[in-house]
Amino acid sequence: MALALPGAEEGLCHGTPAFYVRSKLMLRLWEDGETLVVRFPKEKRAALIEENPDVFSVTDHYRNYPAVLLNLLAVDRKLLERMIEGAWRMQASRKAVAAYDLSRTKSSR
Repeated sequence: MALALPGAEEGLCHGTPAFYVRSKLMLRLWEDGETLVVRFPKEKRAALIEENPDVFSVTDHYRNYPAVLLNLLAVDRKLLERMIEGAWRMQASRKAVAAYDLSRTKSSR
């Protein structure tokens, strides 16, 4: 899903699979293989966790970072896709986001 987004690249972060755009981290798999660190606005995180406590959480380590933890065993595909795209949007350039949105608008016609 991540690699389908423009400019997304796979790499490593702390020895685990991760995805970057413009050399900026957007996703990182935890060592447990079940938890995904997702770039997400801190100011919106509490509401997200409250709405879906089985899917989302945060640890003290990530409290000051714009990120949320996502339980891959509890998330549905559609929500996972939205979260990955949202993380990409936070890190991609405005120009890349605008071009992506334009291409999706044209393809939906």
